[in-house]
Amino acid sequence: MPTIINIFGLRFFFYSEEHLPIHVHVVDGDGRIKIEMSPEIKLIENEGMKARNVKRAMQLARMYKEEIINKWEEYHGSKNQKD
Repeated sequence: MPTIINIFGLRFFFYSEEHLPIHVHVVDGDGRIKIEMSPEIKLIENEGMKARNVKRAMQLARMYKEEIINKWEEYHGSKNQKD
């Protein structure tokens, strides 16, 4: 589970065997969410994370979008790229 960002008690990561679309998992002390990064940033799953941290995670995902996508592509290489 490569960690991309760990900030404000939120850990952004992806699993080693991920699938498209590009997305990131975010966990805090209460729960976890999943955020789709491409083609647009959107919340696709929430398992117990409080609204305040969901909002913060979404803001951080927008701020770090390029870094998150670059890390995904660097880690997964061409095996997960659309043709």
